[in-house]
Amino acid sequence: MTELIFPKHTVEKIGGTSMSRLKELRDTLLIGDRKGADLYHRIFVVSAFGGITNLLLEHKKTGEPGVYASFANAADDQGSWQSALNRVSDAMREANEDILDHAADRNMADEFVRDRIEGARSCLIDLQRLCSYGHFRLSTHMMVFRELLSGLGEAHSAFVATLLMNRAGVSARYVDLTGWRDEREFSLDERLHAGLEGVDLANELPIVTGYAQCTEGLMAEFDRGYSEVTFSRLAALTGADEAIIHKEFHLSSADPGLVGADAVRKLGHTNYDVADQLANLGMEAIHPKAAKTLRQRQIPLRVTNAFEPNDPGTLIDDAPAEATGAEIVTGLPVVVLELFEQDMVGVKGYDAKILEVLARHNAFIVSKNSNANTITHFLATTLKRARRIESELSEHFPSANVTARSAAIASAIGRDLKGQRVMLRGLQALDEAGIEVQAAQKPTRAVDVQYLLSRDDLDRAIAVLHGALIESSRSAEPRAAA
Repeated sequence: MTELIFPKHTVEKIGGTSMSRLKELRDTLLIGDRKGADLYHRIFVVSAFGGITNLLLEHKKTGEPGVYASFANAADDQGSWQSALNRVSDAMREANEDILDHAADRNMADEFVRDRIEGARSCLIDLQRLCSYGHFRLSTHMMVFRELLSGLGEAHSAFVATLLMNRAGVSARYVDLTGWRDEREFSLDERLHAGLEGVDLANELPIVTGYAQCTEGLMAEFDRGYSEVTFSRLAALTGADEAIIHKEFHLSSADPGLVGADAVRKLGHTNYDVADQLANLGMEAIHPKAAKTLRQRQIPLRVTNAFEPNDPGTLIDDAPAEATGAEIVTGLPVVVLELFEQDMVGVKGYDAKILEVLARHNAFIVSKNSNANTITHFLATTLKRARRIESELSEHFPSANVTARSAAIASAIGRDLKGQRVMLRGLQALDEAGIEVQAAQKPTRAVDVQYLLSRDDLDRAIAVLHGALIESSRSAEPRAAA
């Protein structure tokens, strides 16, 4: 398939929290001081308004059921999921009221919500009726159903954003990739081609849904990370000069809430190695597979604060570091899964079986280490799930001692940590602060150092490491905006 070739342009993504402040974005990022041709040569990929996807699926943090979870957990009872769908409708209409000032625009947006919500409602009722027959199983349709619901959120936010921009005098085009009532089957690339067919980037501002319905089924692999996949693939297909992610904060050297707003520093420039390490520790600048797409096409990524459009933010590319040293300190709670087997020495097969079990339980591996008779995995998962993994491995290796316990990993990350004695300096700082380090490791690629410690010590350890490895050695550099 040929590429979508457009004039010099950027592809830019706006997250859900920022989208909820859409009127502010109109006055800063989307329009601001731009006039005439400067308003265009940009493609915006948007997420659903903040909180909408939680209502459609389930709350990302608390697990409180939305429409999807209510339908899945009570398939024979229409009351719970119907009420959940009504809450989505109410929330979408409230967003219309908050964002759109003109009555005609609000009416159009409300009618859009009514059409999509009632269409989804009819679909779910029919699906429930169909699956009441023995030949059809609801479980085989649940992922399709999840994708359909997810698309509602992005379709709504993109439609409202298009109305807002058109009312402001900008020629915005709504690009719906959700496949709503579209009988054609497209791959992701084909869906993007069809959506952008006829777009004139010199005179139009495309507002594109972050969800794209395609034969690959984005949610099966990426779940809620699908919008970054759409964004990165669109940048690659159109030959963008730069891909930009707009967040509500700067990408900084640590969480300001842990180390203090005056202590953190905006990264300014880093590379994809650092971005991958951040994603591994749950602090995603971009999904690793989305980053891979950009990296392979040599498209630089910029992460900016959406509400500070004049600040260049942080550039992420493949350039080597100008100087060695840590750039960011972060961490996350983990479960330490340890398998000790005295007879493991020289015997193959232990690693393969452990990985098979971890994959089956969908346990994300943050890090691992091993010696002659012990294999240890550090997992980003719940202790409850880890106990099930522990039990299964104990059955498979009856003579082994398998244990699972809670801990945390604090990590210092940088493009080049060679020659900086980062591990030693970190260990000394943590020891002086009275924080016990249970283990530490520095991989040979020298882009990160990891310290294993108690969960109760994680926040304090991040502050201590930031002070020792970043504040003390980079005091002359500009500080990040809070």
